[in-house]
Amino acid sequence: MNTNPHAKRILCYGDSYTWGYIPSSNHERYPANVRLTGVLQELLGANFEIIEEGLNSRTLISDDSRPGKEGRNGSTYLIPCLDTHDPIDLVILLLGTNELKDEYNSKENEIEDLVESHYVKVIINRKSQFSDKKPKLLLISPPKIDLTKDYALKRYSKSKELNNKIPAIYERIATKYNCLFLDTSKVVKVGSDGIHMDLLNHRKLAEMMAEIVNTHMF
Repeated sequence: MNTNPHAKRILCYGDSYTWGYIPSSNHERYPANVRLTGVLQELLGANFEIIEEGLNSRTLISDDSRPGKEGRNGSTYLIPCLDTHDPIDLVILLLGTNELKDEYNSKENEIEDLVESHYVKVIINRKSQFSDKKPKLLLISPPKIDLTKDYALKRYSKSKELNNKIPAIYERIATKYNCLFLDTSKVVKVGSDGIHMDLLNHRKLAEMMAEIVNTHMF
């Protein structure tokens, strides 16, 4: 727990990437100190407090029909989450992969509208309960799914074209709202199941995030 009362507070809101899902495992999780958020805390140090809000199978807006997967619609929890952790200096949003699953049949314009209206506009306009301050936003386009892997192909067989368009969609939104943006698609690689990151890529992504925070934020 960060005991620095002046630490900048960063909320990491996402899905299994933020949660730390181990590729090809049966819902096993990397330890806190080596998954994405733990590494980010290590790199940024005691002047920052990293708040981890990752949930497996979290979507942009769709409801997961599988037993035990209630509450996966990320938009319904976003405002309560922002208010729970208020005050927040920066939100790092890494979300959208699960919306590409075959069962949701998402379209390019739908993804763009969902990210813009249900997330970006909500986050940057959510005023703190304690001051006139509003969070800044780092919008991250998720790593590309590897459809050569059977595990990924079973869930995302229709997503190849849309998967390739996500970075440009997110960048357009970030530019429109003057948000920070990070495209992971050319640098961060998914692991053996074609979806989740291994430890090397958890650290790689955390390093990229830390560089943006240190360079552009504080």
